[in-house]
Amino acid sequence: MLAKRIIPCLDVKDGRVVKGKNFTGLADVADPVALAARYSESGADELVFYDITASAEGRKLFADVLKRVAERIFIPLTVGGGVNDLDDFARVLNCGADKVSVNTGALKDPTLISRAAKKYGDQCVVLSADVKRVDGRFTVFAKGGRENTGRDAIEWIKFAERSGAGEIVLNSIDTDGVKGGFDIPMLAEVVAAVNIPVIASGGAGSVKHFVDLFNSVNVDAGLGASVFHYDQIKIKDLKAELSKAGVRVRS
Repeated sequence: MLAKRIIPCLDVKDGRVVKGKNFTGLADVADPVALAARYSESGADELVFYDITASAEGRKLFADVLKRVAERIFIPLTVGGGVNDLDDFARVLNCGADKVSVNTGALKDPTLISRAAKKYGDQCVVLSADVKRVDGRFTVFAKGGRENTGRDAIEWIKFAERSGAGEIVLNSIDTDGVKGGFDIPMLAEVVAAVNIPVIASGGAGSVKHFVDLFNSVNVDAGLGASVFHYDQIKIKDLKAELSKAGVRVRS
């Protein structure tokens, strides 16, 4: 069994890390460069950087902030926000990203996934899916959770895998920022539907939530934001507790 990964997430707006609840009510948290460096030094396995308003505002990602983050860390970096074509892939990778996350851009042009995978390799293409229950159905949202696409989430994620996405970040809008635990039922359906790595996002509030996650569903990684930003959970302590619970983690 591969070791489970622990991944902090930086949601960046106007050059600052922010965090909200159910994708709304964003509050300022910290400088992304300083926070990224802290995570790189404190045992995080990877880092995710989202420019969360780039698509909604119809602009390119904050390249200057991204470059400064990439210069300060020594762990893999996944970056998303405002990625709409292959030129955006090139720009993000040239800024220091290891993987590129697509969401709204792929929903607008689904061929972007296959074209990017062909040019840069499956391992470079990450599908970020913002999913919410609508009328009892898992539904995909675009533009940072602002726009209901009407697409069935499971079918969309399966399409992305067939098109060459190498990894899925599943963001549960229902549990985002609530700190009541990961969305196990949603994650279980996605894991059963695909054969590529799935990263669980949305709902982390305690060490127990990570233990429950890895003991309940075969995801490859757990992603957290505010619980790490505010030191409610220290990554090294989390890994120690996961090891005690029989979950294999990276040292």
